[in-house]
Amino acid sequence: MEEKYRLTGLKLKIYEIIFESDTREGRLFDILLLSSIVLSVVIVLLESVQDIKLNWGNWLVGLEWFFTGIFTIEYLARLWVVLNKRKYIFSFFGLVDLLSVLPTYLAIFFAGAQSLLVIRSLRLLRIFRIFKLARFIGESQNLTLALKASRFKIIVFLTTVMTAVIIFGTLIYLIEGPKHGFTSIPLSIYWAIVTMTTVGYGDIAPQTTLGQTLASIIMIMGYGIIAVPTGIVSSEMIALKRRERLTTQVCPHCLKEGHDIDAVYCKYCGGEIN
Repeated sequence: MEEKYRLTGLKLKIYEIIFESDTREGRLFDILLLSSIVLSVVIVLLESVQDIKLNWGNWLVGLEWFFTGIFTIEYLARLWVVLNKRKYIFSFFGLVDLLSVLPTYLAIFFAGAQSLLVIRSLRLLRIFRIFKLARFIGESQNLTLALKASRFKIIVFLTTVMTAVIIFGTLIYLIEGPKHGFTSIPLSIYWAIVTMTTVGYGDIAPQTTLGQTLASIIMIMGYGIIAVPTGIVSSEMIALKRRERLTTQVCPHCLKEGHDIDAVYCKYCGGEIN
């Protein structure tokens, strides 16, 4: 059963520091947190360099455990102060916060698991709240709504593209054949995808005039096809464009952001905002 009471006392103070950036303490906490995230990711990257690992391996491991301890305490603190603990645990940032500490503990049993700590870089998305860039929260919501609204159009588009590459792959297989490296239809479809996306690895190339002509057609089509998804999403974003004054405040009940600056109740769950 969800808790619907207001945060008070020590919990409210810690909640404002951890989840908000409108106070001096909250802003300082977020800046220190992001600095720690950057440093911890740098340590993971350095640990993959053999020369550095041989000379500074013990120091790197020690620092890795130090930051893991900080992030573990932070995660437990977040879990303690939120009203809806289940909502936080299974939210995007809740999962990222958890996954940012698990690899270090898993490395005790599975060698190399600490490399997964680079997932901590996802936590840098909180930078929008630190600098009070609430407008980015609104824009991210618009982008999410636009993607949802255009998902069926994108599915139809991708289905059309997949049909096209299957046809082109089959044609190039029939034209070139195994003697020119197109040993199977799946391999030819791979070539069609690489060509249509204008990546052009060059590992397989048509040798005949007809094959090269088909490749030219696919390349020209590729330039037009790349622009289609952008146009679909852009048109939806224009349709959904809203002018709102938003705050960085986080609802303690559903943990959603993007509320109006004068909001008293959450527009997503109806809970009272502290």
